Amino acid sequence: MELIFCTNNEHKIQEVAQIMGEGFAFLTLKQVNYLSEIPEPFDTLEANSATKANTVFFYCNKNCFAEDTGLFIESLNGDPGVFSARYAGEPASSKRNIELVLSKMKGVENRRAFFKTVITLATPQGEWQFAGTCKGRIALEIAGQDGFGYDPIFVPDGFDRTFAEMDAAAKNTISHRKRAFEQFATFLKQY
Repeated sequence: MELIFCTNNEHKIQEVAQIMGEGFAFLTLKQVNYLSEIPEPFDTLEANSATKANTVFFYCNKNCFAEDTGLFIESLNGDPGVFSARYAGEPASSKRNIELVLSKMKGVENRRAFFKTVITLATPQGEWQFAGTCKGRIALEIAGQDGFGYDPIFVPDGFDRTFAEMDAAAKNTISHRKRAFEQFATFLKQY
């Protein structure tokens, strides 16, 4: 099954391809010649994901999906949340985002956090959403080289190492993205 993945983020494309496995082929926005930036003006992952998927669907009238992911930190009142990618401002920078989170968390005891991913599938037959979460905590310092985004400071529940210290196979057994994409893959196989 061929689907347009509404992203040009190579890290996400690789991670999703590993999670989804055989039987699915993804086209990126570049491959379908969609070169415009898609605004994400909403205050929920669900609305941002739906906007991205529907914008691209109306552009090319082909099955497509978009995902939006956020890191929600309890002691920061849910920040960075839907603003995770650009938390430290423009241009988006994972390094600066991480530094800002760690500076705001300095001396904070409650380090509880969770990642959430929402996927929206847009087709001529309708729209569906799938969500996955992964609970954990914010590490005291950056650790690990793998992964992307906030992975170097997120320690999932039941582990003593960050996502960035895990190899892709280990991370992909427990991650928020894995949980959302498992539901998505199951739906697509029946669809």
